[in-house]
Amino acid sequence: MKPRRQRHLHALDLGAALALTAVYIGFARLTADDGQPVYTGPFWLGCLIAALVGLPVAVRRRWPLAVLAAVLTALAVASLLDIPREPYTAAGLAAYLVGLAEPARRSVPALAVTLPVACGAVYVGEAVVTPAEDWRGAAGVAGLVLLVIGGAWSTGFTVRGRRAEAAGEQRRRSERALDEERLRIARELHDIVSHNLSLIAVKAGVAGHVAEADPQEARAALKVIEETSRSALAEMRRALGVLRTEGAPLGPVPGLDRLDLLAEEAHRAGVEVDLSVHAGDGLAEGTQVAIYRIVQEAVTNVVRHAAPTRCRVTVEADAPEVRIDVVDEGPPPAHRPAVAGLPGGHGLLGMRERAMMYGGSFEAGPRPEGGFAVSVRLPTEGNR
Repeated sequence: MKPRRQRHLHALDLGAALALTAVYIGFARLTADDGQPVYTGPFWLGCLIAALVGLPVAVRRRWPLAVLAAVLTALAVASLLDIPREPYTAAGLAAYLVGLAEPARRSVPALAVTLPVACGAVYVGEAVVTPAEDWRGAAGVAGLVLLVIGGAWSTGFTVRGRRAEAAGEQRRRSERALDEERLRIARELHDIVSHNLSLIAVKAGVAGHVAEADPQEARAALKVIEETSRSALAEMRRALGVLRTEGAPLGPVPGLDRLDLLAEEAHRAGVEVDLSVHAGDGLAEGTQVAIYRIVQEAVTNVVRHAAPTRCRVTVEADAPEVRIDVVDEGPPPAHRPAVAGLPGGHGLLGMRERAMMYGGSFEAGPRPEGGFAVSVRLPTEGNR
């Protein structure tokens, strides 16, 4: 609760406390039609009871149970001393906060004690001590007190339940948002690590395979490994920096304009990429990132499983959808990969998740004529 709103509520409680105290002081001085005082006890005692009835209401938000006990005791004494009775407004105000602020294990027993004490005091005062009513009238007054206190407590208890439900829903939303953010971060880190490490693994295998027969090619492979490692480290530092601090410097957001660099990296790993991009400038940044990451993961899979080979990447965007197709020819028939047994990753799953996130479709599988094909469709409506 905001501090300003809290101060306003405390001020209202103080006003209600002073008003109730003033009303009960007036009750202590009230006279009947014949001029005789209704309350015949000492005036100082009437003022003390009035203070005990009204003033605790000012701190009901801090000590709800203690305030209810104090107010209930004072009202019961007032009823038995024949101070004119109103329907236990102070007890209702206290009972509301008990139902609102206290857990059920304390508020329910408090209500179970409050109702019989309040109704019993009113009935005894009305029908036994100073019988101004017959038993039916006394029971009616006691029933009114029951409605005031029970209704106030029920209202507070209901509001507490609704607030708990709203807080639970907010907590669930926060947990879902956290899970989605974790998934997004995991996907980004996977794309960075998988792509670069695949290039490194392939080139390391090439270097080891030709180290003695062709030292120059081995040195070229080691150069690619060095450049790719530096690039991967830079990307990882940027990603981790964003997680650690809000003001971390951000690198350029990968988009369609960086697909050429992706093709060059694949070329260094032994995959000739035929890149064809037909898209306007109106695609949203998020859609461009999704396209880049899908193409990156698809090309990485080609590098990992089919290099050296050729690959055709086609990206077309028109009014209804974005079409992404990545098709490779597969490894040469007589080629044995220099690096065998590379573990499978979550690439296809990551591409599928990105496509589903934008309401698109995803298909992937081997081609009858050899090689592998990935086909993704993303709607452009609402992304421009």
